[in-house]
Amino acid sequence: MLNLERLRTLDALARHGSVSGAAEGLHITTSAVSQQMSKLEREVGQQLLARHGRGVRLTDAGLLLAEHAARILSQVELAQSDLEAQRGQVVGELRLVAFPTALRGLFPAALTELRAGHPALRLSTRELEPEGGVSAVIRGDADVAVVLDWYNKPLPMPEGLAKAAILDDPVEIAMPEGHPLADRDEVALEDFADDEWVAWPEGEFCHEWLLYTLRTKGIEPRITHRAEEHHTQLALVAAGLGVCVAPRLGRDPIPLGVRAVPVRSRVHRYVYAVWRTDADRRPSIRAAVRALRSAAEKVA
Repeated sequence: MLNLERLRTLDALARHGSVSGAAEGLHITTSAVSQQMSKLEREVGQQLLARHGRGVRLTDAGLLLAEHAARILSQVELAQSDLEAQRGQVVGELRLVAFPTALRGLFPAALTELRAGHPALRLSTRELEPEGGVSAVIRGDADVAVVLDWYNKPLPMPEGLAKAAILDDPVEIAMPEGHPLADRDEVALEDFADDEWVAWPEGEFCHEWLLYTLRTKGIEPRITHRAEEHHTQLALVAAGLGVCVAPRLGRDPIPLGVRAVPVRSRVHRYVYAVWRTDADRRPSIRAAVRALRSAAEKVA
């Protein structure tokens, strides 16, 4: 009889591509991963791992068994989901991840509501950018991720995920209060063609959105400062070092010396929750979506 935890370890190795990645995803040590794989190899009587440079790779037998392991674990997830649905109780463990301003703006109220209404539910949270959140759900490292689409650039979404809208997050431009446009009721992105920008780090989804959007308007932005955290971006704006995109969710308080002006044409981020379709019937996921939407109503 194949051991489920050892199959889970093999599945993590296949998904992460390394012993260290599998250990991090499973929240165990690298030696524990190696021990589980050694035991699994003895169970099946075949070599599943081979040395590859400084790391390891799956053998043909390992790849074959990993495919079966993924299907088996998916069926286990379905079984757990069906049992929870039949029982109708919000229990067990729920692992949630979210991008920084959603974690700040939604999770305190949502988690408080979940803990009060469902004391048997064990909750854990982690901050991840949208792409990382989607990957964590696909890998099985998280149950629910709160992610976003920009109004003109959706986040790439793999198959096998379900989603639910949480809120539309309007976008403003933050600028020093002495900026020539600071007294406007609304502005357009192209109004800042000659400004220096404070933006997200290169490669992040939101950074790529800003480049894509400004370039479609014929603007090559001068991004001179990069910071992941919105409050750091706003501090740089307050120092007179540029302008930045400032969605409302999780943003306040705005520093002294900064003015945030709405962008015309309803520029929004669409915030939503995603989870694996094989966990779709879990009452805990449904309860989390309700709590997130309730929290969104309070900040809308």
